[in-house]
Amino acid sequence: MQNKKSLDKVFSEEIKKPSDFKFGATVANAFDDMVERSVPFYNEIQRMIIELAAEHAIANTNVIDLGCSTGTTMIGLNPYVSENIKFIGLDDSGEMLKKCRLKLQEENFKRDYELVLGDLHQEVKIENASVVILCLTLQFVRPIYREKLLKNIFDGLVSGGVLIISEKVLAEDSLFNRNFIKYYYDYKRRNQYSEMEISQKREALENVLIPYKLSENITMLREAGFSHTETFFKWYNFSGFIAIKN
Repeated sequence: MQNKKSLDKVFSEEIKKPSDFKFGATVANAFDDMVERSVPFYNEIQRMIIELAAEHAIANTNVIDLGCSTGTTMIGLNPYVSENIKFIGLDDSGEMLKKCRLKLQEENFKRDYELVLGDLHQEVKIENASVVILCLTLQFVRPIYREKLLKNIFDGLVSGGVLIISEKVLAEDSLFNRNFIKYYYDYKRRNQYSEMEISQKREALENVLIPYKLSENITMLREAGFSHTETFFKWYNFSGFIAIKN
């Protein structure tokens, strides 16, 4: 039976007792609609990630998607890389992985792949990787653990391997940051989110999603050992960037 995309109604009713945002069953079921309506140019970002990953994926290595959610990136990338490349998707939400597994089955996914339940705040296994992807994931890793995670990724990449990141970011200047946030909420209104949905999601994410400035992310990557970084996408307070290991 075809798995239809559920509409994002997670915050459409008033929440009497607010709590931190969690990637449980309710969010997993609505996630694909949520990101398409909440992340500017999400489908184009996915296309760009897939192009970059396909360009740098090396035969007989692993492509690792950290925070793979429902498997959109793996499904999109699958036709463009060699069959002898293994895909590994890691997520800390069992419900997300359940949804991911279902989508892969519906796509008749034949490639060698592995789905791993794992927490990026703990040590995760990164080895023989030519591509590692953090699509809207690093922002959910508590700041104290980010440098260690990036160093772990760097160590697990083969020479010439890349780390591809898509991330919500802060503007370098507080004035522009306020403006960019305002423009972002205008974007969500254009995508039919109500004021209550915007407000309740903002409150739920407040202590969970902690963005850095783009410059701070690039500094972390260089300190982890990456020789070069390049920004490939920017829309107000969203960015995509790639780092290479020589």
